[in-house]
Amino acid sequence: MTQSPYDVVEVVAMQLIGSDASVIPVSAELGFRASDPYTVRAVFTGPHTMSTWLIGRELLSLGMHATADEPAGTGDVQVWRDEDPDYTLVSLSGVEGSALLAAPTEPIVRFLAGTEKLVPIGTESDRMEGEITALIAALLTA
Repeated sequence: MTQSPYDVVEVVAMQLIGSDASVIPVSAELGFRASDPYTVRAVFTGPHTMSTWLIGRELLSLGMHATADEPAGTGDVQVWRDEDPDYTLVSLSGVEGSALLAAPTEPIVRFLAGTEKLVPIGTESDRMEGEITALIAALLTA
């Protein structure tokens, strides 16, 4: 049995909401590494396609308290709670188009709580200090 390269993993059943209000089931695997504490890797898998996005962990966390009027994120990824707080919406925009996904809030909150146990938000730079020092040393000796 192989072990996941991620310290926290959560699979979330989502729905891709089409511009015509159609709904397509999508699975999202959220992954977090304590060695890369700023980033959540999200792999979205639909009936015929798969897409990987890197999402800021803090953005995802802020989205748990955001609204449609003031979503978390100003770029390619925006996150906010639906009018029904049991659901969270994620908007993704890229060169190939955009997508709006609806997800139950509870597994996202559970995932974020797991990441917080390993690396509390606001302490990421403490975790990265050694890696940044090593990178600088490698660049200076290259």
